[in-house]
Amino acid sequence: MADNQSWAEGEEFEFEVWSDDDKDLAVYYGAAKDDNAIWCDRVTFLLDEDGTVLLEYVDDIDAGVHPGQVLEDAQKFY
Repeated sequence: MADNQSWAEGEEFEFEVWSDDDKDLAVYYGAAKDDNAIWCDRVTFLLDEDGTVLLEYVDDIDAGVHPGQVLEDAQKFY
């Protein structure tokens, strides 16, 4: 978790960064079968302020274009 925070500060990242060391969120949203999973699926969920899932990205996430796609989609809601 500290590594993510250091990275976010160093990059002047303007959004909150979460770490899921216990895999609670991964299990809740289906990215991991259980908290013993070695790896979680690469998924993105766009949530509203109440935690309701607005959009779900689960297939063929291309790290080169995905952030822009999510930002564009988020702007449609806000």
